[in-house]
Amino acid sequence: MSKRYLLMTFLLALGLSAAAQTPAPQDSAAAAKGGIQSQNILEVKPEVKPDASSDPNYAKQTNAERGRVQPGNNAPMWRGIAAGAEGYSSLPKSQAPEAGVLIQAQVQYPGSRMTTAGEAWRQVRNNWIIPYGGALFLIALGALAIFYFTRGPLGHGAHGGGKIERFTPFERSAHWTNAITFVILAVSGIVMAFGKFFLLPALGLTLFGALTYVLKSLHNFAGPVFAVSLVIVFLTFVRDNFPQRGDLGWLLKAGGVFSKTGYEPPSHRFNAGEKVVFWFGVFLLGAISVSSGLVMDQLVPSLTYPRQTMQIAHMIHSVSALLMMCVFALHIYLGTIGMRGAYQGMRTGHVDAAWAKEHHEYWYDDVVAGKIPAQRSSPAAPAEQVKTA
Repeated sequence: MSKRYLLMTFLLALGLSAAAQTPAPQDSAAAAKGGIQSQNILEVKPEVKPDASSDPNYAKQTNAERGRVQPGNNAPMWRGIAAGAEGYSSLPKSQAPEAGVLIQAQVQYPGSRMTTAGEAWRQVRNNWIIPYGGALFLIALGALAIFYFTRGPLGHGAHGGGKIERFTPFERSAHWTNAITFVILAVSGIVMAFGKFFLLPALGLTLFGALTYVLKSLHNFAGPVFAVSLVIVFLTFVRDNFPQRGDLGWLLKAGGVFSKTGYEPPSHRFNAGEKVVFWFGVFLLGAISVSSGLVMDQLVPSLTYPRQTMQIAHMIHSVSALLMMCVFALHIYLGTIGMRGAYQGMRTGHVDAAWAKEHHEYWYDDVVAGKIPAQRSSPAAPAEQVKTA
């Protein structure tokens, strides 16, 4: 019985071996039709498919060529994507100029490594603009606070001698429109850039997200208004902001800020410090911030908006806006609590003649001499009315 069992076992094993060596009908059909076959790359013979890296054009191979020597290797396709290669997209170029580009090509922005453009922009923003820009703004505010508590408001608050119209209603309207929109832009910009560091922990994600959304919408609407008002402010005050006699002396003495007597050197309608703020803050930084902001809002006609254009515009806008905020912080400080009587001139339009003589002596002399009307928005006041100051 044991011999019969051994014979049956041998015949069964022999049959299974023969069946394994005979290809299945469906496999033969697939092979005959050239269907997709699995391939073990470890069993590829070098003389049939040599090592891919030995090909001098290895880096230039297409995905199909790479598949012949390294089945399943899609490196050429992904290399093209990482290099900014553009694929097919049915969206029109005018609406989506980069719809077919999944990953931007590599660039190196100032302060970033050589990497894809999106990552380079992130490195510049997070490693440079946010920490150093925020520190610069805090330093500016801190310096003004220290100066105020150690020195106090400037000037003697002189009164009397009649009234001189320093700003007409139109000038004040242009200034206040520009000032209000600037404050909206500054506050919303601070929240969008730095809010997650000091507001998010206090408000929570839901409230912080809603607040940021509202401020972002205000930022986008206030920007064009600020741009128009900035042009009006520039055209309105540019005539009195050109260099004049006494400006260099005013700068060399720093406006008398550090003198023991507190005497301010003579100046015209605007002193040299105000002229620096006008040309550097209003004209230069204002033009850069407005133009880059209009690009970010996509309001410039006949201009396409690929991602790299938006990234460069954002970096320029952030830097110029932070510098403008530092400059205008000084302007706001001196125009409110930093100088006695300055805020009254912009609020009511008029200043005392004694104040004008203390802070803008050349301008006061021109008013007394009748070269400049004491009241420009209505019939001029007699010069004698101001001489008593």
